[in-house]
Amino acid sequence: MSTFVISAPAEKSKEEVINSLRSKIAGQAEIRPFSLPEFKIGTLDSLVVLSDDLGKYDQAFEGITTKIAENLKSLLHGDVDQWEKNLIVDDKTVDNYLKGFQWNDMKYRTDKSLREICDIIVQDVNSIDSLMKSRMTKYNLIKSQLTSLQRKQNGNLSVKSLVDIVKKEHFVLNSEYLVTLIVAVPKNLIKEWYASYETLCPMVVPRSSELIAQDDDYGLFNVTLFQKVVEDFKKACRERKYQVRDFTFDENKINQEQKDLAAISAEEKDQWQTSLRLCKANFGESFSCWMHIKALRVYVESILRYGLPPNFQPMIIKPKNKNERRVREILAQHYANLGERNDGDKKSKKKEQIDENIQMLLGDKEYYPYVSFDINWKI
Repeated sequence: MSTFVISAPAEKSKEEVINSLRSKIAGQAEIRPFSLPEFKIGTLDSLVVLSDDLGKYDQAFEGITTKIAENLKSLLHGDVDQWEKNLIVDDKTVDNYLKGFQWNDMKYRTDKSLREICDIIVQDVNSIDSLMKSRMTKYNLIKSQLTSLQRKQNGNLSVKSLVDIVKKEHFVLNSEYLVTLIVAVPKNLIKEWYASYETLCPMVVPRSSELIAQDDDYGLFNVTLFQKVVEDFKKACRERKYQVRDFTFDENKINQEQKDLAAISAEEKDQWQTSLRLCKANFGESFSCWMHIKALRVYVESILRYGLPPNFQPMIIKPKNKNERRVREILAQHYANLGERNDGDKKSKKKEQIDENIQMLLGDKEYYPYVSFDINWKI
């Protein structure tokens, strides 16, 4: 369900603009004023250029804000309820923030030019984007390392880590001639293994194999043989679908792997908490910046469309129950005179140039006689 911001000329009063539309749209959509201050306007030429830039920033900031929201959802493991609870802007839900939008005069002072305000907002978002990209890259790296280690702890006995399974007593160690191998035997071939392992190749130590562990798919066995026949034994195992694990018992290495897993688990938890906190905070900041750019678009477009001095009322409209099409039809009827007036006016070259620029900026998007910008935010 889409939400959009429109503005219309205030021919009588701004309050009358809202009330007259509300009476037509009641039951179909929620409508509230989208409060904007007075800005230092500058020249029409500068507004045309700024309008082009604002359109690009609007699209870019939408992407950045959406990405932060997606990262937040990922950090919350796809828990939609928790995700929605954490999508907060200025201590409000997104919906309530939009309904009560107020220009942030403390951050974006209106004694500056429109271009200066725009540049400040862009700088804020670029800082947020840079910080979040760096943060998520760091978190994803440590998460990947942890996942890789955890993967070794999972799976069946043919692939999982043997660190916590095999013991020192399962091996013949420090022998000049003998070596112990670890073999994963398919469960349906265990009886065959007992009957055949001593004869898979010469120089296998009799009765040297014992079952170390078993899961739903495999039994894990040790077997001791002379080093000189290892390759022959491995070849024979492959032919019978036994899997010789690539494992050498090293007590120091085992202890180090266990320490590494514990350390990376602790680091991942710490990085997760930091990333989650920054995602929550920077989602709100990014969304607010995006809406301030949207507000500037509404103001600049309204000046270009309706002229000077500025006398228009911005409004935020949220259709109910997928009624957007019907709402647009009501708006088209209600503001039909704007289209007729625009068509009937004798246009100056400057006005024609502005209108051409507006249509160019809209591209293939539908043109309305009133100023309108969608807020492409759906959860």
